[in-house]
Amino acid sequence: MTVQTASPLVAAPTVPDAVSARIRKTAEDFEVSFMSQMLKPMFEGLSTEAPFGGGDAEATWRGFLIDAMAKQVVKAGGVGVTDVVMSEMLKMQEGRA
Repeated sequence: MTVQTASPLVAAPTVPDAVSARIRKTAEDFEVSFMSQMLKPMFEGLSTEAPFGGGDAEATWRGFLIDAMAKQVVKAGGVGVTDVVMSEMLKMQEGRA
């Protein structure tokens, strides 16, 4: 049995469901990493003054906030990186690369 996806970029794979699911997860993780890097500059110039901001703790937790936001963006559909990466990974898995 194969996985059918809604995206026109990802053709119906001929790899097993479990492999396809792992490939999708990897592609989503890649898009989360990409989105984190794209969101990071938005926060670099922000003032983090009292009463709730500033200090080393703010700098420590800011990365976690950015990662959480990136995960939500991807969960909501992302910017299309997942489908393109998944398509290429499926081609490589099938030996068509």
